[in-house]
Order: sequence, then C-alpha cells, then structure tokens
Amino acid sequence: MISSGEVKEEKQNEIDKRKKEIEEKLSDVKRRIETIIQGKQARLVAVSKLKPISDIRLAYELGQRHFGENYLQELAEKSEKLPSDIQWHFIGTLQSNKCKMLAGIPNLWAVETIDSIKKADLMNKACASRDDKLKVFLQVNTSGEESKSGIEPGECLEVLNYIQDNCNKLELMGLMTIGAPNRDDSNESQPNPDFMLLKNLKEEFKNVRGIELELSMGMSDDFEEALKLGATNVRIGSTIFGSRPSKQELKQDKCPS
Repeated sequence: MISSGEVKEEKQNEIDKRKKEIEEKLSDVKRRIETIIQGKQARLVAVSKLKPISDIRLAYELGQRHFGENYLQELAEKSEKLPSDIQWHFIGTLQSNKCKMLAGIPNLWAVETIDSIKKADLMNKACASRDDKLKVFLQVNTSGEESKSGIEPGECLEVLNYIQDNCNKLELMGLMTIGAPNRDDSNESQPNPDFMLLKNLKEEFKNVRGIELELSMGMSDDFEEALKLGATNVRIGSTIFGSRPSKQELKQDKCPS
C-alpha cells in the first residue's frame, strides 16, 4: 500500500521535473533571443493558452512575467488564480461585445488585436474606469489570408492616427502580425514578406507622426527571423511549454489548474 507521504513525494518529483523542463526551454529561448538582439530590447511573451495554471506558475517562479492568452474566459479565470504582477497580453480575436470584460482584468498589460476604429473606440470606452492607459497593438493582416483577422495594410495609417488622436485611455504601442505559415521554400532566401511589410508600415507612421512603434511579430517557428527584422515583442508558446492539449482533453478541462 502506498502511503500519503509517498504520493506527495511522487507528485513533488513530477513538479520538479516539469519545472526543470520549462526552465531549460525558457533559458534556451532567452539565449537565442539575446544572441540576435545583443543588448537591445525585446520582450518575450510566453503564450500560455490552453496550458495549465501549474505551468504558468512554474514559469513565473523562473522569472517570466509576460504571458499571452487567446481566449478571454480562460484569461479571466487564470488572472484570478495567479499572481497579480503577471502582465497579461490578450492575443486572440477581439470581439466587440467582450471589450468591457477584457478591460476589467486588472493586470491586463496589452491588447494586441485591435483591428478597426470601431473596436478601438469600444476598447477605449471600456477602459474608462482603469487608472492607467491600456497598451494596444494594431493587428495587420499582412498575408492577405481571408481566414486571418487583422486590418488591411492600406487602412493602417488611418486607424493608427485615430487611436493616437481620439482614444485617451489607450496607449498606442505598436503593430502586430501573425503572418503566413509554411512559406514557399523557393523564397526562403528572401526576408519574410509579412515582417517586412509590418516594418515598412512602422516607418511610414514614424515619418508621418514622428512616433516610434513596436513590432509584435514572430512565434515559435520564426521568432529569430522576426528579431533580425526588428521585432520588439515575440510570442512564443510551444517552444517553451510543449504541444498544446488535444480537443478531447480540452473538453474534459478547459482551464486546467
């Protein structure tokens, strides 16, 4: 018969093993980032969507503070159970009727998926009671894919100007893109066109308004190239936490603890 002490020891061993795994992966990602930026500034957002609260807590204990979530309900639940100094990034599709709930998360650090004047307005109004301005990124559909959210590149300047001039509760931080996966092998010798487009939009806005925007681009598969092209905010999930749970596992537990 297994004693309760043995059960506790086995559980602690599992926790220690998992912490070591996350520590090694997190350290490797940070090393790869630093190799490229060499003293410049770049923010690592650990994408924790669909990952258990225990994983986030372990990464937090290892010094990670910026975490990204795609689903509002999951973000709201996790933010209540985890330390208040975590800086949450909402990186999922922003629904107009969810702006108020999103703005109500006290330690929400940034919304990276503003994609229209309408949503900027709604988010601005939803933040009326917040003490500090909410940082926002304008999501751009750089690849032209219909399945992707984001504003058309040609409309960016209008929305950026609108946020800067009319949304007093929002702090315009930068531009964000997801980009197209599985780029054609024949074009690998050329810079990623999605990243180059976002970089050019940043320069266009700087020339018009004199404001330096950040670039949120690059994920697990392409963050190193994104950094080489000027990314200041990279969103990395599976490389740190491993593959995400299956749909069947999600049905059993949408927000594991």
